[in-house]
Amino acid sequence: MIDATVPALSFGALLAFVQIGSIAVAGQRLGRSHGPSRFPAGAPVSLVRPLRGLEAYSEEMLTQSFRLDYPAYELIFCVADPGDPIVPMVECLIAAHPHVPARLILGDERVSANPKLNNCLRGWRSAAHDWVVLADSNVAMPPDYLQRLQAAWRGGTGLVCSTPVGARPDGLMAEVECAFLNTLQARWQYAAEAFGLGFAQGKSMLWHKAFLDQRGGLQALATEIAEDAAATKLVRAAGRRVHLVASPFEQPLGRRGFAEVWARQLRWARLRRVTFPLFFAPEIGSGVLLPALLVAVWAGSLAGIAGAAGLVALCYGAEYRLAARAGWHRSPRMLAAFLVRDALIPAIWLGAWVQSAIVWRGNAMDVRPRRAAVDRPYAPTA
Repeated sequence: MIDATVPALSFGALLAFVQIGSIAVAGQRLGRSHGPSRFPAGAPVSLVRPLRGLEAYSEEMLTQSFRLDYPAYELIFCVADPGDPIVPMVECLIAAHPHVPARLILGDERVSANPKLNNCLRGWRSAAHDWVVLADSNVAMPPDYLQRLQAAWRGGTGLVCSTPVGARPDGLMAEVECAFLNTLQARWQYAAEAFGLGFAQGKSMLWHKAFLDQRGGLQALATEIAEDAAATKLVRAAGRRVHLVASPFEQPLGRRGFAEVWARQLRWARLRRVTFPLFFAPEIGSGVLLPALLVAVWAGSLAGIAGAAGLVALCYGAEYRLAARAGWHRSPRMLAAFLVRDALIPAIWLGAWVQSAIVWRGNAMDVRPRRAAVDRPYAPTA
């Protein structure tokens, strides 16, 4: 019988090279500007934030919107339901910061199955400036938030985004969420961007309004169930690139339970499976635990088991190093978080292929490809 230890360990070495290579590339990309910014210095910006419901950090996140260190920007808060409990908070914040131009827009337009896109449309149309940032309600905004987005705008850029970085976790499952967001998903996004394959991320998106309006406006992003997937394809079709900020913005997590983390990761996986199936297919091996188990089983020897354990230790150590270099959350429970995350990846991957329905903030959505609801004419100056 041919000894399988050598080919199994060779396969493990290749996997380690891919994993650590992606970590090294992301580490080189993070915190560094690649090329001079082409953003017009001091250009006024419209900041649009879609809101729904009260969240654990709502007041803190929205207050940060009014404290940006930028000379000329306006705030546009969009709430679909006039009876939403977030409305009084927004009205109080606007009244408390009269020096910042800000307004609240109530009501949405149903142009797609994506409730966030529907909620943003009126804000986009009413934006007074040529540069528009769309930012989710749970994105932390440091004082230099706009400058960091602008610094990534280079020649050939069609869109600048920031992947979310999990912060302030409370409990093991919140740490697992950090392990998904930070050293896995953000890492692979930065590695992909380094090779010219930047993917949009809907958390923070800096647009040149004229560029998107010439291609149908915000309504054009209804061609996909996820607006960031549509944005990626639109920018690439225009011969432009999606660029990521040098240092991504945090998303405070707070308490997370297993069901919440599972549902969120499964929802995102189903969206990726539908919008970018060829890129999603190898995600089952994006963690290190399953490949290491395959190496151990293939080898069928103590040397193979030792090699698999070494693969796990080496890759997890490199992930921890990346988190330390980037200044991301770290704790003694990170090893347990990595293990739980990687144990969940195959189940999430399989679940993404089984069903095409997701629930987002109470909205049931079918993610199967369909013709977008873009029959209503677009009026960019309405």
